[in-house]
Amino acid sequence: MSFQFSLAAVLRIRGVLEEKEERLLQQILFEIGQAREEYARIEAAILDLDAARSADVFKAHIGRNIHASYGEILELKQNRKNLEEKIDKLEQLRDRQIVVYEAAKRNRELLTGMHEEQRSVYDSGLARQEQKTIDDNYIARRGRV
Repeated sequence: MSFQFSLAAVLRIRGVLEEKEERLLQQILFEIGQAREEYARIEAAILDLDAARSADVFKAHIGRNIHASYGEILELKQNRKNLEEKIDKLEQLRDRQIVVYEAAKRNRELLTGMHEEQRSVYDSGLARQEQKTIDDNYIARRGRV
């Protein structure tokens, strides 16, 4: 008779749930990384525009070019602010998801521990039974001689 774990289906479901929560956490972390990269690009663009505008202070320019430059900087700063808010929301979501993932992991580990314990008991019982059979065969052979 082979080993049967009565909660095997529950263990599989909890394993699937843990993997799902982990994938969701990884997706959130990926989005945070992308948002931070975009934030860094915006910061670099703002610095580049400021440097270009400072270098062109004494050059003759059309007023609309200067005005467009200020408009572009304002737009970049607004995008930066929006990204800061997005990153904050994603980090809060990440913190909540970590709690959910850790709970799912604990639940799965609890059942995994029960499975391993029952498997160990089964294996030791099977080993005892095999040893008893070997001992009985040896005693039976010894008695015939």
